[in-house]
Amino acid sequence: MIRAFCCLAATVLLPTFLMAQTKPKPSEKLSPEAIEKIHASEDTLAILAYAVVNDSLPEMRFLACRSLITGLVQALKTENSFQYAFDRLKAVSILTPPDSSFRIFTWQLFVDDSTYRYYGAIQMNQPELSLFPLIDRSAEMRGLPTREQLANDYWYGALYYNLLPFDTRKGRKYLLFGFDGFSFFDKRKVVEVLSFDEKGRPVFGAPVFDQPDAEGEMRLMLEYFAEARVRLNWDEQYQMILFDHLVPYPNPYNGGIMYIPDGSYSGYKLEKGRWKFVEKVFDQVQEEAPRPEPVLDSQKGKNILGTPGKPKKQKSQGN
Repeated sequence: MIRAFCCLAATVLLPTFLMAQTKPKPSEKLSPEAIEKIHASEDTLAILAYAVVNDSLPEMRFLACRSLITGLVQALKTENSFQYAFDRLKAVSILTPPDSSFRIFTWQLFVDDSTYRYYGAIQMNQPELSLFPLIDRSAEMRGLPTREQLANDYWYGALYYNLLPFDTRKGRKYLLFGFDGFSFFDKRKVVEVLSFDEKGRPVFGAPVFDQPDAEGEMRLMLEYFAEARVRLNWDEQYQMILFDHLVPYPNPYNGGIMYIPDGSYSGYKLEKGRWKFVEKVFDQVQEEAPRPEPVLDSQKGKNILGTPGKPKKQKSQGN
């Protein structure tokens, strides 16, 4: 059923995929009529997107996802639709780089406790619809596919939550930070590398990461215990990709091995178009554990809770 549904998504989007090979021409301002048309369809799309994530019945989630695909494509066929923000599609991630050359839609379909499917498309910035469907084939991939270069119709599905452009000797590329629900016990986060070939087609994965004993990796992937909180994102303050360092630990639920954060952070820093591995980002060591400013040391007249203490009774001079 899942495979058939993926084929349906590809069939719905195929005609617009073929259009994406034409010469790029930036989209123009939306006409009032176009805005009204897309705005009217957005109400239905927002309801469908909400149902994909929140409906309690699997068959209703599948039906909503199918209708969302066809409805979104129909709305995007409106001339200059690239300029419409779709702000009410809260359950759909829509990311656009600063250069506005494209935007990428992704969303998640919960199948059951151990199965998630991902859907999406890349819309190019052109007046007429130029759309590349993203067909999730992660179920067919073994292990962590960190060394494979993938196409839009053979995509490692994820819900993208951040996008970062960077320049290399071979042109501009984009980092896509994503989440994969993966399974009941384990979740995954990924840093995907998106670029476009000489024909303007999207390519996922590029060997731009420099790390000892991990040469040729096309993307970064972390697999971790479902109950753990793991960070993997661009950090503006430190100007690097920052992520939790994971260590193996016995899984008490299934007897296997799970990966959890050990409290330290690693990262990747951009140098001349390549991402250089930083094994330990924070190396400060304190002589004692950090604690709040002691209440009684700096706030006289207050008790240990930081509230005003009761005044002491004055002894009578006669005693």
